[in-house]
Amino acid sequence: MQRGKIAFGKINLNLNKAVEKKEDNETDTEKATTSTGGFRKIDKQQMQKQIEEVADDLEAQKLKEVMGLTGFGRKTAKIFDINEQIAKAKESAPVRVETEEKENNSEDEDVIGPMPTMAGDDKIADNNKKKVEKPKGDDEEDDDDDEEDEDDEEDMNLEKRIPDTHEVQMQHGNKAILALAGDPAGARLVSGSIDYEISFWDFAGMDSSMRSFRTIQPCENYPIRALHYSITGDMILVISGNSQAKILDRDGFEKMECVKGDPYLTDMSRTKGHVAQLTSGCWHPYTKEEFLTAAMDGTLRIWKGIKNKEQHTVIKTRAQGGLRTNAGCCIYNRDATLIAAGCLDGSIQTWDTRKMFVNTTHCVRDAHQKGSEVTSIQFSYMGQQLATRSNDETMKLWDLRNFKKPIHTWSNLFSRYDTTDCCFSPDDRLLVTGESLPKGQTHANLYFYNTQTFEEVKRIPVTDSHIIKTLWHPKLNQLFVGCGNGVIKCYYDEQRSLRGAKLCVVKTYRKKKHTEVVGVSQIITPHALPMFRQEKSRSSRKKMEKERMDPVKSHRPDLPITSGQGGRVASSGGTLSSYVIRNLGLSKRVDDDQDPREAILKYAKEAAENPYWIAPAYKQTQPKPVFSVPTEGSEEGEPDNKKAKKE
Repeated sequence: MQRGKIAFGKINLNLNKAVEKKEDNETDTEKATTSTGGFRKIDKQQMQKQIEEVADDLEAQKLKEVMGLTGFGRKTAKIFDINEQIAKAKESAPVRVETEEKENNSEDEDVIGPMPTMAGDDKIADNNKKKVEKPKGDDEEDDDDDEEDEDDEEDMNLEKRIPDTHEVQMQHGNKAILALAGDPAGARLVSGSIDYEISFWDFAGMDSSMRSFRTIQPCENYPIRALHYSITGDMILVISGNSQAKILDRDGFEKMECVKGDPYLTDMSRTKGHVAQLTSGCWHPYTKEEFLTAAMDGTLRIWKGIKNKEQHTVIKTRAQGGLRTNAGCCIYNRDATLIAAGCLDGSIQTWDTRKMFVNTTHCVRDAHQKGSEVTSIQFSYMGQQLATRSNDETMKLWDLRNFKKPIHTWSNLFSRYDTTDCCFSPDDRLLVTGESLPKGQTHANLYFYNTQTFEEVKRIPVTDSHIIKTLWHPKLNQLFVGCGNGVIKCYYDEQRSLRGAKLCVVKTYRKKKHTEVVGVSQIITPHALPMFRQEKSRSSRKKMEKERMDPVKSHRPDLPITSGQGGRVASSGGTLSSYVIRNLGLSKRVDDDQDPREAILKYAKEAAENPYWIAPAYKQTQPKPVFSVPTEGSEEGEPDNKKAKKE
């Protein structure tokens, strides 16, 4: 049976039919109004066409719903109702903001402690508030008043934001701690001291004894001046008194050592590395393998890459009049657009990383007392403020938008070490620094200042030694303080702080039990053969006598021998030469009690009768010996030149 081919025709949807229908209806009504009374003849063909068109439209609509298509054939422009869309946007806007806030809150649960806000967040928040704003009623106005009161209470309770309800102590050593750093995740802490050692602290693995799990000396006999974790937390930058910076991995194994420059070159830009001791260093805020170092050779150097050991860029610090000055500290800002350095002449200099490092972007020559070293420089989390600490017993707060004069100066902050630093709180509302122990005081204090009102919020007596390093970790919300007696103090709050030292305090210290193991165990077998039986232990005296008789156990020396035996030769007579020498010695031996004159005279008669040496030589020329005759008054044996002259 032959079947015909199935062919699909073109399906078209005429969207303009509705418009045409309206026009037809309008014409019909016009005809009806214009026509006079009476009955009109109905066209059956026209009615049939209208019924078919309605059926086609219904089928096309069902097909679109099944296939998910918007239309067939030719596309036409859509007509939008603006008022309707505005109404829908107003209805959906508050819901969107609420969902965004919920998502942000869920994402912020992973972040520990107060985090800094970006500059654009305030504008976004204001725009969102404008979108969500509705006509306020009495209840909403009351809620706003309550929120304002809560903000005022927060401003008044800045002291409660400081995590200092509990305290834990970690012992690094006996020398002053010059460096302190925590990884971004808040899992580990490293400390460096003047005793050349670096200690690694793991909060998850420590117990209440608070002992470090590793201590190393990466730079031999050089003190550790600065330590910094990279942005990923897998590398540590070590700045020591040496001219070569080192990079360690997370467990303290060396990954890189910078190149040392040629000290005989006068142009520091031509050297491959630093030629003097390092003073400070830090990592790039978001580039993984880029870091910055400062040294006493008057330069800052940017290094890129671990495999490439040479520097990438050299920045020179200049004093008044173009002379060279040394940088005591250096740092990047939060977005890495600025590099700031505090110099030994008391000046602050900054460079823009997007330009050439020839001229400074900001330069304040009299930032601190002339000749006093700037020991620390820190950018705020917002990036608009800058804090500096110096050995002139002051700490200053600067605004980068008006960098000519400081916003405020705090004085009477005694500092003895050139690494004494300061730090901002995570919300930039507090500025923290420590002091060295002044004369006449028993405790050194840790000071907290308000960055808006510049008032002293709180001071904490820490230790009976100097306070050198301070670290406020933004994720843990815990304070770490490095002291001059080798102690690290950790302050935290039970409610506001998370993890960190709180994990260690809960764990109890357990002493290790030393189990004694017997090396050789006796197995008693009563039915063993006699040849395998062990001898019964005798008295110690008999055992000692038996061992004494054994030449091996008593280590008896070799017995003297008279003749060669056992491969050994006797002292004399063993060989022919020794035998001859011994016999000649015995035959011509001279006794000690014999008179030497008599021994010689016994050969005089034999020499006169049988001359052998002198007489045969003079036998023909002088058979009779002639001797000198002494004159009168002359002493015998005295030469002529020694005789006295006669007048």
